[in-house]
Amino acid sequence: MSLIDISHLSFAHDNGQTVFENVSLQLDTNWKLGLIGRNGRGKTTFLKLLLGEYACSGVIHAPVAMEYFPSEVKNPALPAAELACRICPGLEEWRLKREVSLLDFSPEALNRPFNTLSEGEGTKLLLAVLFLRGNNFLLIDEPTNHLDLKARQAVGRYLHAKKGFILVSHDRALLDACVDHVLSINKADIELQRGNFTSWQLNRARLDQNELAENQRIKKEAARLKESARRSAVWSERAEQGKYGNGPVDRGFIGHKAEKMMRRAKAVEARRNRALEETFRLLRNLESDAPLSMRPLAFHSRRLAEFQAVSVRYGGNIILRDISFSVMSGERLAMHGKNGSGKSTLLKILARLQIPFYGTVYLPEGLRVSYVPQDASFVQGTLKNFAVEQNIDESLFRAVLHRLGFERNRFDVDMADFSAGQKKKALLASSLCQQAHLYVWDEPLNYIDVISRVQVEELILKHQPTMVLVEHDRMFLQRVTTTIFNME
Repeated sequence: MSLIDISHLSFAHDNGQTVFENVSLQLDTNWKLGLIGRNGRGKTTFLKLLLGEYACSGVIHAPVAMEYFPSEVKNPALPAAELACRICPGLEEWRLKREVSLLDFSPEALNRPFNTLSEGEGTKLLLAVLFLRGNNFLLIDEPTNHLDLKARQAVGRYLHAKKGFILVSHDRALLDACVDHVLSINKADIELQRGNFTSWQLNRARLDQNELAENQRIKKEAARLKESARRSAVWSERAEQGKYGNGPVDRGFIGHKAEKMMRRAKAVEARRNRALEETFRLLRNLESDAPLSMRPLAFHSRRLAEFQAVSVRYGGNIILRDISFSVMSGERLAMHGKNGSGKSTLLKILARLQIPFYGTVYLPEGLRVSYVPQDASFVQGTLKNFAVEQNIDESLFRAVLHRLGFERNRFDVDMADFSAGQKKKALLASSLCQQAHLYVWDEPLNYIDVISRVQVEELILKHQPTMVLVEHDRMFLQRVTTTIFNME
């Protein structure tokens, strides 16, 4: 067993924003460690610090070499097998074929130029090669974004059989399938636990509930003490005034009694202050408990959309062929199919984008559609201007973003400087601010953290909107969808 020793690590961005402060950890190089946390909390930054790419205070001692995934691919026009041998010199062909077969990677694809591989094929090849290099500790940063469900399951099975890595992922099924420890970057600290995501989530919920209950108990006790201190102070004041009443009085006795009551009032007030100070150590890591909301509209007809024998061609390629289905009120329809099967094209047609097609599409007059596109790279400018462009209320937009984990200091940042996850949250928050009969979401959870995914799930289950969506998060689909439309 060898340990990565992190001692008193602190790091802040150039703008002064503190990301880590006095963090000390020991990580076993045999662990299969899942790294989780809200978008913008510093997961990728933590990996870069381990690699020594950022200057920081504190000490990081690593007894093994570390490698980051995904890394830049040089000479992507080379055949995949040749590229693999350049990354891992001396690699024998039979070892490469055996390794990639564990990821359901076709051996024939090794003869193709790397830049002609699909995103899933490229991910699988590079993962296999990095593990084949050996004697290293891998820092794997969100390997499954844009991968379909089948490819994600293959990656999960593969990583389950490996050890010695940190995996940043927002896919709960993947984390449950392959990690044995969880490192969580919380609001106030970093927390290390043994287990998978589900066990971490249960422990986190239990701790939050206990702290909420303790917080309520302390506040009630503080209110009782405040009232007790007030009564003692009133008694003291009245007793002090009694020294100067009519007739003979024992002013010394009364003064002593008044002083005693005042001391009691001050002691009770001190107890109350100590009790309130206790609350400061509670709920530091509680995420926003204000629930998300959305405003789905009821449509006058039970049928909201219908496709009849719809086909789409791009150039000489058929993207969609004879697709037929209906969308009924209250239905949450998930489109299932491998990458390139035309799912996004279908959603664009539903969103009334100008996509040429053959066949019949019924979208009734007056149907209001809220659309979240797959690509969020275009998001830029101020929150105010974006809200105007999207025709949504700015204050509501900000409130939704805050409930999705945005710190308020991010509200004045140009959205072009947002992370990929934060940009996707902006699109998702915009949709939640819109009143619509039909919500059309294309991979809405790409890059979005696990905590926000749970929030969105609970929101959908509460409001029961009519939806058509494409998503590869298996747990999300199992919880929220009512119908699966298979496009394969």
